[in-house]
Amino acid sequence: MVQSLVTFIIIFGIIVCVHEYGHLFFAKKSGILVREFSIGMGPKIYAHQAKDGTLYTIRMLPLGGYVRMAGWGEDETEIKTGAPVSLTLDVQNQTVTRINLSDKVQFGQALPMLVTAYDFEKALIITGEVNGEVVTYAVAHDATVVEEDGTELRIAPLDVQYQSASLPGRMMTNFAGPLNNFILGVVAFVLVAFMQGGVQDLNTNQITVSDHNLPAYQAGLRTGDKVETINDVPVSDWSSLSKQIGESDGKAIQVKTDRKTLTITPKKQEKSYIIGITPFLKTGFVDKLTGGLKEAWTSAFAIINALKDLILHPDINKLGGPVAMYRMSGDAAREGITTVIRFMALLSINLGIFNLIPIPALDGGKIVMNIIEAIRRKPMKQEYESIITLVGVGIMVVLMIAVTWNDIWRLFR
Repeated sequence: MVQSLVTFIIIFGIIVCVHEYGHLFFAKKSGILVREFSIGMGPKIYAHQAKDGTLYTIRMLPLGGYVRMAGWGEDETEIKTGAPVSLTLDVQNQTVTRINLSDKVQFGQALPMLVTAYDFEKALIITGEVNGEVVTYAVAHDATVVEEDGTELRIAPLDVQYQSASLPGRMMTNFAGPLNNFILGVVAFVLVAFMQGGVQDLNTNQITVSDHNLPAYQAGLRTGDKVETINDVPVSDWSSLSKQIGESDGKAIQVKTDRKTLTITPKKQEKSYIIGITPFLKTGFVDKLTGGLKEAWTSAFAIINALKDLILHPDINKLGGPVAMYRMSGDAAREGITTVIRFMALLSINLGIFNLIPIPALDGGKIVMNIIEAIRRKPMKQEYESIITLVGVGIMVVLMIAVTWNDIWRLFR
C-alpha cells in the first residue's frame, strides 16, 4: 500500500507540475505576472520570492501543484471594508510597498490602518483610517500583499494581468500546459526505450529469447533467429508468429528457423500459451529514439480513439479517476521502474489530450474562447466568461464525483 501511494504521489506530482510549468513559462514570456507557482497543496512549508515577482512555494500535501496568474480565474486580492491591515511605506515618497492582512506575521515600522477603499488594479491606491483620520496612500506598482495565511504575493495591476497580454500570448499560455504533457510523454517513452536496451520490432519474424528456463531456449532457439514457419504455416511478423503459438492449445509445434527446425511444446501461463520469446529488439541509438517517438505517437492516437468511442458510446465504466490511478500506480510499481515510467508517459499524454477537450474549465475551453475572440476581434465580456467557466467547473466537479464513486464501487464488486 505504501509503495502504491508513493508511486501515485510521484507520478501525479511530476505530471501536474510539468503541466503547470508550461503555463508559468509562456505566461512570463507573454508579460503576465505569475503570482505563485506551487508544488503541492494545502499549508505552505517553504516559500521563495523571485526577483520577477513570482512566489515559489512547497506545500504540505504532495498532490500536484498549481499556478496563480494575475487576472486568471478568481485570482484577486479581496479586503473587507473596515478590515485591519498594516502598511509598509517607502519613507522617501510615502508609497505603500506592502499590505499585510495576516496576524501570523509582523513587520517592523508598519503603519496600522482600517481599510475603507482600495484599488490595486488601476488607480493603485489604498484608503483608510489611520490614527482617527481618513488618509489615502499611493501603492507601488510592484507592492506585495500578505494574505491571511501568511503568503506574500505581488499585487496585480491591469498591465500585468492575463487579459492585458496579446491574444497569441494568451493562446500559447493556455496551450502550454498540454504541450508540456506531450513533451513529458515523449521524453518518458524514449527513456524507456533506452532503459530496456532497445525497441521491439513487430514487423519482423526475428525474435529475442526472453527466459532460459522456458521451452524456446531449452529446445535450441536463440536470440536473433528468424522464424520462417510454425507447423508449416509461414510467419512474417510478430502478430502472425504469436497467433500460431497461441493457437497451439499446448500441443507441440514444429518451428522452422533460418538455422534449423525445432520441436517446442508451449507452456501454459494464466490463460495463454508461451514458449519464452519476445519481439526482436532494435538496439541502435536512432532506433531507440525513433522507437520512443513512435510509441508516444501510437499511444496518443489510441487515447484519441478511446475518447471518440467514449463520446459516441458514453459509459462511466470507461473512465478512471484518482482511485483508478492509485490502483494502476501500484500495479506499475510492482512491475518495476520501467513500467512506472511507461505508465507516467501514458498518463501524461492522456492528461494533455483530456485538457484540450473544449470544456470551459479546461485549457481546451480557454483556447476556444481565444479563437472566438480572434473571430469577433474583441474579447468576451468578463462576466460572460466567468459564467461559462463556472458552468464548466460544475460539469467537471460532477463528473469527478461520479467517476470517483464508480472507482470505489468497482473495488468492492
